Amino acid sequence: MRDHSGYGLIENGSIVLDGSSIVWVGSSDTLPAEFSSLESTDFEGRLVTPGLIDCHTHLVYGGSRAREFEMRLNGASYEEVARAGGGIVSTVSATREACEASLLADALIRADQLIAEGVTAIEIKSGYGLDLETERKMLRVARTLEAMRPIRVRTTFLGAHATPKGMEPDAYLDEVCLPVLDDCHSAGLVDAVDGFCEGIAFSPAQIERVFERAQSLGLPVKLHAEQLSNIGGTPLAARYNALSVDHVEYANADDAKALAKSGTVAVLLPGAFYTLRETQAPPVDAFRAEGVPMAVATDWNPGSSPLGSLLLAMNMACTLFRLTPAESLAGTTKQAARALGYSDAGIIAPGMRADLAIWDVTDPAELSYRIGSNPLHKRIFGGLA
Repeated sequence: MRDHSGYGLIENGSIVLDGSSIVWVGSSDTLPAEFSSLESTDFEGRLVTPGLIDCHTHLVYGGSRAREFEMRLNGASYEEVARAGGGIVSTVSATREACEASLLADALIRADQLIAEGVTAIEIKSGYGLDLETERKMLRVARTLEAMRPIRVRTTFLGAHATPKGMEPDAYLDEVCLPVLDDCHSAGLVDAVDGFCEGIAFSPAQIERVFERAQSLGLPVKLHAEQLSNIGGTPLAARYNALSVDHVEYANADDAKALAKSGTVAVLLPGAFYTLRETQAPPVDAFRAEGVPMAVATDWNPGSSPLGSLLLAMNMACTLFRLTPAESLAGTTKQAARALGYSDAGIIAPGMRADLAIWDVTDPAELSYRIGSNPLHKRIFGGLA
């Protein structure tokens, strides 16, 4: 075994599977005799990585916001679009109107795109309902998707995503968000709880109320924070030992220290940065200096990041945020697993799930280097090709 620029690459390696688990990994010339007679597959020098993980998506939604894309290109800011009745609220209307079957059909198409790129696990957030019926509908679709496709799904309740028209944020939390969280949790639909902490969404004090309820239910928390400004979401999330804080373009050195102390993952979302034509990049150097784990995800959503390729997100994280290809690959495997609370995924090691991606490349950097190219040769999910 030799380290290859931080990848931990094993030249001429072998992986032994037993059902859905990995039982041995190492150089082929050190393969234990007990495994030598097993049926084998020769991947002819191809690269094998853990299955990719997209740890931040809004994959279940109705409608399209292509018109808002035009508005932004004509000079409107993200905040101006939102305050004019567009943004998240427009998707809320479309998602409320869509039937469960149509939401599922569209989500399956999106999931298939990710599966075709070697993705074996995804997170799916609610938050385009802002009422009991639609939030439950979105989360049921996410659960059904996992049953219909060979992919693991973590569901995240994002009731604190926006405020419905005509309601004040605190009233919405009291009357809708927190009761809906209780209901969806009782129905077994929630794996984690998220919120949007921004000037156009919810304050840290309001998000803390959501976190308190999540904590009382035994649910881990995550947070959209420091995307458009810095109003203190990151230290709040760190105090609650959040799994991740996502976006973090406006995070600072103190925020990095807080994340390092709590072990919280910083999830970088270059698709939203690119789509919104932002100029303030996440403080990657500060994250590195403090040892903050960094994940990379698509943030696939109809408004700020209509990005359906995790491979492209890896390239964008390198070109826009200056991650190294090794950091980008770790960000869509090991660190992405950590951001979702998976302890059995993201690395190739004994005891881990046999979720693997085999690529028509020999150099791991090619996965981040290519643009608009999918070199996937084969995907293995739970030991099955």
